[in-house]
Amino acid sequence: MQPLHGRQVAGHRVVAALLPTVFSQAPAALRAHIVRHQPRLVICVGQAGGRSAISLERIAINIDDARIADNAGRQPIDSPVVPGGPAAHFSTLPIKAMRAALLDAGITAEVSQTAGTFVCNHVFYALMHALATEPAFASTRGGFIHVPWLPQQGNPSMPLADLARGLRLALQVALTTDTDIRQAAGQLS
Repeated sequence: MQPLHGRQVAGHRVVAALLPTVFSQAPAALRAHIVRHQPRLVICVGQAGGRSAISLERIAINIDDARIADNAGRQPIDSPVVPGGPAAHFSTLPIKAMRAALLDAGITAEVSQTAGTFVCNHVFYALMHALATEPAFASTRGGFIHVPWLPQQGNPSMPLADLARGLRLALQVALTTDTDIRQAAGQLS
């Protein structure tokens, strides 16, 4: 998202912020940015090695189950993101419309059913829980996108220019599309 920081997309200024890859710190840092900027839309972005497409995440689950430690050395196993929270929250982004626009633009994209159980899912769940439960955020839509590695990090990968173009297009669609498209039976979803 950093290449889009400060730019205008669909009449809105993009604010990009780097969150720590730390279970205990990332949600508070994200919330502080939301309170400060009062956005119409929040899209969190994380990198996922092994993925070859821009992955539009559908569901955030209320579980941390880290196979590796975060950047503070914490490795929660079978711990809720929000104790007592619902099992899951759905993205409020038009993910299928976003996917269709990305594919039409020649950018590899997919709808992903899971953001995993590491810090990315933790941030996604915390975001969606805050948007669903805090009245001040009631009009804010949100979701999560995983992006592939950059070519210098390994394969599969996607060049930075394609990632930036894809994220800009995803933002544009999310800002201009209120209702997601439905795929007909038998079509890709």
